[in-house]
Amino acid sequence: MDEGIVWLTIFVLSVFVGIEVISKVSSTLHTPLMSGANAIHGVILLGAVLVTGTTDSTLALVVGLVAIVLATVNMVGGFVVTDRMLQMFTRKKPAPRKGADV
Repeated sequence: MDEGIVWLTIFVLSVFVGIEVISKVSSTLHTPLMSGANAIHGVILLGAVLVTGTTDSTLALVVGLVAIVLATVNMVGGFVVTDRMLQMFTRKKPAPRKGADV
C-alpha cells in the first residue's frame, strides 16, 4: 500500500474524530477547553518552526511556512476569543454618582 494513502486515511479519520469530539462539547466547557487548545497550538507552532527550520526541500519549506502561519493565526485568534468570552463574566464597576464626595 502506498504511504501517501496511509497518511491520507489517517488524516481523514482524524478529521471525523475531531468533528465528533468538538460537536459534543457544551457551551459551558467551551472557554476552558479553548484555553487548553491554545496551549496545544503553542506546542504545534513550536514543532512547525523546528521542523521547517531543518528541512532541505523547497516544497516542505513552503508547506511548513503555511503551517506556521495557520498555527499562529489559530493560536492568536483563540486567545482573542477566550479573552472576549472571559470579559463577559467580569463585573463592571459602577460609574461614580454626580455630586458625591470623592
